[in-house]
Parts: sequence; C-alpha cells; structure tokens
Amino acid sequence: MERDGMVIRTIYPTIPPRVEYELSPLGHSVVALMEDIKSWSEKHVAEIMTARERYDLRAAEEPRPVQTG
Repeated sequence: MERDGMVIRTIYPTIPPRVEYELSPLGHSVVALMEDIKSWSEKHVAEIMTARERYDLRAAEEPRPVQTG
C-alpha cells in the first residue's frame, strides 16, 4: 500500500526500531468507499456464507466424467 501511495511509512532509527504508518491523502480519499463496502458486506453476509457452503460442498465432490451424446 505504501508503493501505491495509500500509506506513509515513517521509520525511526531507535533500538528497537519503531515504524509508524498513516494514511496518505490518497488513502484518505478511499475511506468512504471502504465504509460502503463494509456496509454492503454486512448486509449480505448471510448470502455470502450460503454461497460459500454450496461451493465447498461442490468442491468436496469427486469429479465426474462428462457425458457426451
């Protein structure tokens, strides 16, 4: 995230070393979007968990050969 300009990392040359992270202006600009994604996720968590369960059940099945005409 530092490479993408989202966070600022400050390294202090102490013993032990200390590092601080903070959001950059670019990082602050995405906070509202992340809050919206969090709200959406919380609203749809039951649907997501149901989809995961269905997927896991299918993934656990033995592969079946494809039937051709």
